[in-house]
Amino acid sequence: MSDTKIPLDVSTVDSTDYYQRSVAGTDEGEQQLRPRSEQTAKELMREIGAVLRMSEAEVAGLGGLPDDPDEDQTMIINMGPQHPSTHGVLRLMLELQGETVLRCKPIIGYLHTGMEKTGEQLTYTQGGTNVTRMDYLSPIANELVFAMTTEKLLGIDGDIPERAVWIRMLMAEMSRMASHLLFMATNGMDLGAVSMMIYGWREREEVLRFFQEVTGLRMNHNYIRPGGVAADLPAGWRDGVLSILDMLPDRLDEYDILMTGQPIWRERLQGVGVITPEEAQALGATGPILRSTGVEWDLRRDQPYMHYDQMDFDVIVGSYGDAFDRYAIRLAEIRESMKIVRQILDHMPGGDYRIQDKKVTPPPRARIDESMEALIHHFKIFTEGFKVPEGEAYVGIEGPRGEIGCYIVSDGSSNPYRMHMREPSFVNIQCLPHMMRGGLVADAVAIISSVDPVLGGVDR
Repeated sequence: MSDTKIPLDVSTVDSTDYYQRSVAGTDEGEQQLRPRSEQTAKELMREIGAVLRMSEAEVAGLGGLPDDPDEDQTMIINMGPQHPSTHGVLRLMLELQGETVLRCKPIIGYLHTGMEKTGEQLTYTQGGTNVTRMDYLSPIANELVFAMTTEKLLGIDGDIPERAVWIRMLMAEMSRMASHLLFMATNGMDLGAVSMMIYGWREREEVLRFFQEVTGLRMNHNYIRPGGVAADLPAGWRDGVLSILDMLPDRLDEYDILMTGQPIWRERLQGVGVITPEEAQALGATGPILRSTGVEWDLRRDQPYMHYDQMDFDVIVGSYGDAFDRYAIRLAEIRESMKIVRQILDHMPGGDYRIQDKKVTPPPRARIDESMEALIHHFKIFTEGFKVPEGEAYVGIEGPRGEIGCYIVSDGSSNPYRMHMREPSFVNIQCLPHMMRGGLVADAVAIISSVDPVLGGVDR
């Protein structure tokens, strides 16, 4: 093999052609953030106001709009989709003037999992294994809303055994705690509080260990199913829950010392990523983002489902709609979920953990060894599924990131004809351009982190 080097004549490389080919290789069509020279003034205004359903005059009156700079003063850069602080394969195109963000456009679709379409090829029995992988940081909420929508179509939503309902509430609140604990970890890491990453994971690990004892899995459980839950709570479950509830208060107080009152932490979050109540509602934001603006809206209280109307808890709201409020709300919501879980322990009844309806529920494992009819029944439910009457239904619940909704259209078969999930991360991400406009590029990571998106839900 020869070591002879062939000289490269740089003058022969057409830089313009190379640039055009590079741009074409990453072009995302209408999602792409285009240079100002390729857009009219009305299109630029529409970027800000169209989603907010404002007139051009109202947009112009927002104030604080940066003067249109010359293109030689700005540059458009990519943040992601490989960036570790975009919480997944999220790509942001940022137009910068110095260190100031003038425009931002989220570009999604890099996971391309197609779970909603996949759900139309799966039976209602199999559907839980699909939806649980969407928002993989709160899988229980996905399973719950899918099961409740299926039960509504079946007309059995009022017949679910009491024990099954209370078990679902227990698991949903424990899942909310686990999700917010992970937010504490990643939010700390994003802002340089590296110790917080270790502490948040440590506490979440205890909740996942409880999930493993109950469901057999740490994540993607397929535990909540149409008609009830997959299995009853194991022996010693109450002690496991109480140990978590007894451990957490001191740990959360440590978080307050480490972060809440810390001057650097407050400097990084207060007044950063501000969004108004009007903007949040126009954008369809829910969960901690909407509540951070002072809007008291929580489906557990305002449109109660299961037995949340019997629970005593507070809806935590902020005042400024900034990244600090969103952090503080999630920290306080862990304490509120602990309060709810203690009440659930007091209310947990005995009885069945799933509905005794042979159309929906497979026979007990012991019966399969004794009865050929039971074996056939079990086989048909798990291979063919059960048929659901024609109709459509929507159910929304309060997940850790906001309203998780499931809309299913049934054509009378054992598969959904159409299925659509309202994932809060997908809706909340469109708040990013409004939160980042006029801010510093150094604050972009803090703002993304405060939205707490899960790209499995966005690109479902």
